[in-house]
Amino acid sequence: MTRIRRGYIARRRRTKIRLFASSFRGAHSRLTRTIIQQKIKALVSAHRDRDRQKRHFRRLWITRINAAIREKEVFYSYSRLLNNLYKKKLLISRKILAQLAILNKNCLYMISNDIIK
Repeated sequence: MTRIRRGYIARRRRTKIRLFASSFRGAHSRLTRTIIQQKIKALVSAHRDRDRQKRHFRRLWITRINAAIREKEVFYSYSRLLNNLYKKKLLISRKILAQLAILNKNCLYMISNDIIK
């Protein structure tokens, strides 16, 4: 059987893969087999860390809200604030509350005082 030369087709496929791995270091950006392995690993990590990022941001927002609330009123905590928010049917996301805690603490205190009363 004669040998089939797949020159430009294989080269086109490899250059497409190399474009993805151009920023990797060492053999991970030069050798085709390791490029493929690193590409799979990078995509798996990106998929996993999208969920992790949401988790980390939620924890950060909760910490910021709790710190801002405890700063003014010693006996008032994050959990009691959210519980009272739900009782009053005020649906404000944790992200917005955290931004208020950083940028405009007076507004957050006004919300918490209205809820207490």
